[in-house]
Amino acid sequence: MTTHGDAGGPSAPSAVPATTNQKDQVSAARADLFDRTGNGPARPTNKENGITPPVAPQPAVGRLAAALRRLRAALGAVSYPLTLPSAEEAKRVGSALLAQLDDYLLPRLARLDAPLLVVVGGSTGAGKSTLVNSLIQEPVTTSGVLRPTTRSPVLVAHPENLGWFEQPHLLPGLIRTVKTSDDPNSLQVIGARGIGPGLALLDAPDVDSVVDHNRELAAQLLAAADLWLFVTTASRYADAVPWELLKTARLRGTVIALVLDRVPLDAAAEISAHLGEMLIEHNLGNAPLFVLPETQMDDRGMLPAQVIQPMRQWFAQLSASPAARDAVARQTLDGALAALVPAVDGLAEAAEDQERTARALDERVDGAYRTAKRTVRDGLQDGRLLRGEVLARWQEFIGTGDLARGLESRVGQLRDKLVAAVTGRPEPSRNLRIALESQLVTLLRGVATDAAEQSYAAWQAHPAGEALLIPELKSISAGLPERTDRMVRDWQRWVLDLVRREAGDKRSVARGTAYAMNGAGLAVMIAVFTSTAFIPTGLEVAVGAGTTVAAQKVLEAIFGDQAIRNLAGRARNELVARFDELLDAEAVRYTELTAAVRREAEPGTLLRRAAAEVESARREIALTGSGS
Repeated sequence: MTTHGDAGGPSAPSAVPATTNQKDQVSAARADLFDRTGNGPARPTNKENGITPPVAPQPAVGRLAAALRRLRAALGAVSYPLTLPSAEEAKRVGSALLAQLDDYLLPRLARLDAPLLVVVGGSTGAGKSTLVNSLIQEPVTTSGVLRPTTRSPVLVAHPENLGWFEQPHLLPGLIRTVKTSDDPNSLQVIGARGIGPGLALLDAPDVDSVVDHNRELAAQLLAAADLWLFVTTASRYADAVPWELLKTARLRGTVIALVLDRVPLDAAAEISAHLGEMLIEHNLGNAPLFVLPETQMDDRGMLPAQVIQPMRQWFAQLSASPAARDAVARQTLDGALAALVPAVDGLAEAAEDQERTARALDERVDGAYRTAKRTVRDGLQDGRLLRGEVLARWQEFIGTGDLARGLESRVGQLRDKLVAAVTGRPEPSRNLRIALESQLVTLLRGVATDAAEQSYAAWQAHPAGEALLIPELKSISAGLPERTDRMVRDWQRWVLDLVRREAGDKRSVARGTAYAMNGAGLAVMIAVFTSTAFIPTGLEVAVGAGTTVAAQKVLEAIFGDQAIRNLAGRARNELVARFDELLDAEAVRYTELTAAVRREAEPGTLLRRAAAEVESARREIALTGSGS
């Protein structure tokens, strides 16, 4: 047996009891919705589609649209790759804003006269599909027998308005189809005369579905709504998830109407009163409310006519009033635009948090590799590289003992002895170069290893850095030893070329052939391992057993005092620059992981500026007449 219930009136603070007169309720609902949106008299309608033509000045609309497109570009340019407490929420909000811009804001602004999209959303099993079918008086959408159900959402529009929804104006990411589909990325578009011109109903997935995609799609569809018809039941109306979405819709300015379904007659007053209190608590006290009693379906599986008639009449009146539809569209659009500023400000703060963190991580790496570079410079000046194998090979090469005894009185003989030594004994020259190469490679590998370990430990101590680490970063890169070997050999050749260029007009060196050049070049390399001014300290003389002095005097005899200072300085600077280049390449292994953040120039400023432009254009266009 079919029981009779009443559609709820609009204004709860006091929810409508099940015994209230239906006609009064519908009139009150219509008056509440229409009056609070600030409508004036109805304007003439467009005969082709039954909707109001746009009234906003085109230049103002164009400026607002351009500002929205700039905001969209700014949102798309900012990422949140670092693992920070604000990152996940920023990604979610940023993605939602991009979707709302594409799905609703830009297309709605482009056509303020487009049909009104009413998204029917709610909890699992609330009866959304049954409600849509009952409103249309056709079985246009099917409810899922099993939960969770994954199927394409269904949009029902008057045949005159199908053209708007068949094209990807709204929700461009959903593929249009004319039949039921299991593809959740499709949108089934149906024409039905049971809904008046200028309106469309969209049956959305459950907002609390256990299927992630269903929940995400439901949120996306609700963000594209001009009016959200929220459906809940007497047993589910206090659930947390729907109220969170209602709060989001309110903050966005979306016009909301509510349906409380399956209300037992003996509990209607109590439940309606409690729901009314919750609506007031959530600043939704003015939202139209329809209360539907617990009842049996008719033979078509729809709500009985006397139960659904008040809602059908309410929507019929909305369809018949272009002014009311225009006011709803403008209120929701204006609210969504106004909500952009605080949302974008939160994204700007998250982007700046990314910037600060990236700089902090980079500075830890920079500090470690700055220390490595400083260690290299110290190693080239404090004489440590003259120890061991290099010292032995230098003494073998130049015969330091004989030279040291006659440095002051026989400079010319010293030079001749150098030339003779390298002419007749090429092997010591090769051994010395190998020893030099080995010392330099060992020095660089050591400092690079220390820098890598320090950087790894520094990042490991920061949650964002730790999330970026891979085991390979803890040690030097695989190709560094080979690159270092090649770099040192290239530097040695560079020094020899330098000596040849500087000694080209010195006949004493020219007479000594290439071996004299080789010896002079090796002496320059030895000089690089001493103090910058090439004035050996007592420690250097002791460590080198006179080798530094010997090198100095030989080179001074060939090139002159000031020239040798310049040669040693230039060779050292070149070697330091090549060391720095290798260490910078090692550091890049870390800093390239934060490059995505550093590539974005002042993202917070970019986002705030774009949002401010939108807000300024919104106030100028004054969609709701207040400009605020």
